[in-house]
Amino acid sequence: MSAPVSSQARPTRAYVLHPDLRSAEARREPELRLAEAVSLAAALPDMEVVGHEVVRLPKPNAGHLFGSGKLEELKERLSAAEVDLVLVDGPVTPVQQRNLEKDWGVKLLDRTGLILEIFADRARTREGVLQVELAALSYQRTRLVRAWTHLERQRGGFGFVGGPGETQIEADRRAIDEQVIRIRRQLSKVVKTRELHRAARRKVPFPIVALVGYTNAGKSTLFNRMTGAEVLAKDMLFATLDPTMRGVTLASGRKIILSDTVGFISDLPHELVAAFRATLEEVLEADLILHVRDISHPETEEQAEDVAEILDSLGVDEDVPMIEVWNKIDALSQPMRDALLVQDARKTTIQAVSALTGEGVPALVSAIEAQLAEERHREELLVPFDEGRRRAWLHEHNVVRTERETKEGWVLDVEWTGTQRARYRAL
Repeated sequence: MSAPVSSQARPTRAYVLHPDLRSAEARREPELRLAEAVSLAAALPDMEVVGHEVVRLPKPNAGHLFGSGKLEELKERLSAAEVDLVLVDGPVTPVQQRNLEKDWGVKLLDRTGLILEIFADRARTREGVLQVELAALSYQRTRLVRAWTHLERQRGGFGFVGGPGETQIEADRRAIDEQVIRIRRQLSKVVKTRELHRAARRKVPFPIVALVGYTNAGKSTLFNRMTGAEVLAKDMLFATLDPTMRGVTLASGRKIILSDTVGFISDLPHELVAAFRATLEEVLEADLILHVRDISHPETEEQAEDVAEILDSLGVDEDVPMIEVWNKIDALSQPMRDALLVQDARKTTIQAVSALTGEGVPALVSAIEAQLAEERHREELLVPFDEGRRRAWLHEHNVVRTERETKEGWVLDVEWTGTQRARYRAL
C-alpha cells in the first residue's frame, strides 16, 4: 500500500462564484443557489470558504465565461483574499477552465468537479468507490486537462483540489478507456453480489421502505431515529452516499427493511446519475417510498420537484405508494407549525415530523403500517412455458401458494397485493 498523502499545512482557501444566467425557466433564486454551493464547498474536509458572490452574467464569454472587466475585478479580489481554489457553481468548459486558471493563477472547479470530489470523499463501500471512479473518468475524458494519478490513491478525493493529482498533464485517452474497462469489470462483480443479496431479501417477506429526498433534508437523522442505528448524520450536503439498510420492527410486530439512500440535488452531473443508477436501485425495489423534505427550506417546493424528476428518470413505478415526510418542523415558527399540522391532518399521505426531536415520528410509523397493510387476494394465473421470466418473478416475490403444470403452461395459485399485480402486468 502506498504511503498516505500528507495534508496541507493550512486549509484550502476557496472562493465560490455563482454565475447568474437568468432565464425564463429558472426556478431558483441566485442567492439561494449560491448558499447551496457554499454548503457544497463546506462539505469537503480541509476547505475554508473565504468569500462568495453572485456574478450577473447576461451572456457567457466563450473563452473566459466572464467579460474582461469582471475578470480583472475578480482577479484583484481573489489575490487580496489569497485564494487557492475557485469554485464556479455551474458548467465550465475545458477551454474556459484553462484560461481562467492561467489568468487568475488559481485552481478552478466547476459544479460537476466539486460534487465528484465530495462523492469521492464520502464513498465507503466497494461499489460506491468504483461508481465514483467511473463517473470521474467519464468527466476527465471530456477534459484531458487534469492528471488522473488519483486513481492509485488509497483514500477518498480525486486530487482536483490538491495532492499528487494536481499536476496539469494531458491524460491519454486509451489509458483512460482501459481504466474504464477495468473498473466496469470489477463493478459487474460487485453488482452481481448485490443482486444475490437482493434476491435473498426477496425471499424474506419483509417490505422495503426507502427514504429519498433532497440532500440535507434529514433522511439519515430520521433513519437513525427509526432504527437506532448510527449512520453519519450531519448538517452537511451529501453526508450519506452509500445506501444503508436496517431491519425495523413496527409497533404491530411487523418487520420492514428501511433503506437510506444518497441525497438528490438539482443539476446532478449526468455522469453521476448514470453511475449511481445501480446504487439507487434500492428505490426501484421499494414497496413504499418516504419522500423526506426539509419543510423549513425556502425552496422546499423546488427541491421536491427535483426529487420527483430524478425518481421519474430512474423509472420508479407510479403505483409504488409514497408518503411525504415534512421534516424539520422544529425549525419553524409556532404559527407556521400550527398551519402545517392542520394541513398535515387533512392528508394521510403527508406526515409532519422532526427527526431531530422525534415529534411526529410515532404518527409516521403508524402511517407506514397503514400503507403496508394493503389487502391481499388470491388469484389463479396461467403462465405459458415460453414466459419463464414471469414465473420466476412470481417466485422471487413469494406470492406463489401452489403450482402445477398443464399442456398450456404453468398454473399458479397466487396471493398478492394490488401493487404486486400491477408490477407483474407491467413486465
